[in-house]
Amino acid sequence: MINVLFIGDIVGSNGCDFAEKTVGRLRAQKKLDLVIANGENSADGNGITKASMEYIFRFADVITTGNHCFRRKEFTEYYDIKENLLRPANYPEGVVGKGVVTVDMGRYSFAVINLMGTAFMEALNNPYECIDRLLADIDTKNILVDFHAEATSEKKAMGFYLSGKVSAVIGTHTHVQTADEAILDGHTAYITDAGMCGAELSVLGVKKELAIEKQRTKCPVRFTESEEAPFFNGVLMQIDEKCGKACGIERLIIR
Repeated sequence: MINVLFIGDIVGSNGCDFAEKTVGRLRAQKKLDLVIANGENSADGNGITKASMEYIFRFADVITTGNHCFRRKEFTEYYDIKENLLRPANYPEGVVGKGVVTVDMGRYSFAVINLMGTAFMEALNNPYECIDRLLADIDTKNILVDFHAEATSEKKAMGFYLSGKVSAVIGTHTHVQTADEAILDGHTAYITDAGMCGAELSVLGVKKELAIEKQRTKCPVRFTESEEAPFFNGVLMQIDEKCGKACGIERLIIR
């Protein structure tokens, strides 16, 4: 049995700092075997940069992203340089980077897939057709899917579609952790959204006053990271590495 930690969207330097400290404690307490983190908001001011990527790789084995993956043009080249850095797999053919990586863990391997939804998001390729193609080429039963999507219905549907086919389907993007963790069909760990790692008393990690101003006035506002006390959201899963079956999923909220 292996212990896999997934960290919800990490927001800014505040979130990176707190995630590193928290994972340091969890490694000893929970005997973590693999750590996966969504880092698409890890740079101050949105997106991901070389500095924030390197920071996350200090405590995580794989970084997933989402709709902000290409927000920083100067960072684009790293999707082809860093093996364990992912962007959504359903971007069109020819786009830099990849959406799946298989990590060699010695006595077993573990695949991580990054997908993005299309409801209220960019009109990417059909995620169902994409995941079918990817699964046909993966030679391990230990598979986690980060499904970066807005609509809860789309996430739920994907979870049920992949039930029994993968070890876990973890939703990201909304930054608000949901309370619907489950083991689908006795095999696949699922949660609609893992939440975020960043300022708790904020609007998705942004200073609340700025988010209110933007929504109230409808005028452009430069968002900056909130300096309020951070909290950590994620999920801890127990997976039988011999068959890829998830045997447990636990929501984590750590302050």
